[in-house]
Amino acid sequence: MARPVISRKTPSIDMTAMCDVAFLLLSFFILATKLKPAEAIPVTNPNSVSTQVAPDKDVILVTINKDGKVFLAIQDEDKKKSIIEGVNTLRSLGLSSDQIDKLSKQSVIGVPLTNLKEQSAMNEKDLTDKLPGMSVDSSDNDMKTWIRATNEVYIGTPANFVIKGDNVAKYPGFRSVIDAMKANEQFQFKLVTNPEAVPAGTLLWEANKGK
Repeated sequence: MARPVISRKTPSIDMTAMCDVAFLLLSFFILATKLKPAEAIPVTNPNSVSTQVAPDKDVILVTINKDGKVFLAIQDEDKKKSIIEGVNTLRSLGLSSDQIDKLSKQSVIGVPLTNLKEQSAMNEKDLTDKLPGMSVDSSDNDMKTWIRATNEVYIGTPANFVIKGDNVAKYPGFRSVIDAMKANEQFQFKLVTNPEAVPAGTLLWEANKGK
């Protein structure tokens, strides 16, 4: 009796389901990804050979632009609102709860304390062009009040003060910010710079040559 002949077929795999899953995952990541927002106050950072990474949590960012104007950005919106409430109380500014709420949702603070009501009425897109910067003169340094209110809100919790200055900003702008920190016994802060390679032949290069 002849043996039955079994037809040999090349097995095939239906990729339809896998393609569907791939597109679903791709769609999820596209929709869920948060793009890095544009900087409210653009600056050109100076270069340095430091390799330390700037903190990404509980950041209190002080920005000094090329004209020496000073701006403040607070990462945590809830704490930012509490800080604004503290400043309102310390300086008796008379801000309403609605004005405080609007200021807490804006990306940056950049007016003298007496003009916070006017800033609360601004649109976010107008902030970069229309903000004059904080009042940081030696006789009226608003930054002292902001740092005092920040320390009171962050009491018991470390706050990461970061200074980001433009490469061509003049020293008096930095000095006014540092003076405000010293007045509040805030001696720890970080400076934002662009990292660069250690110049060959320098003492730092010689010290790290074997590493």
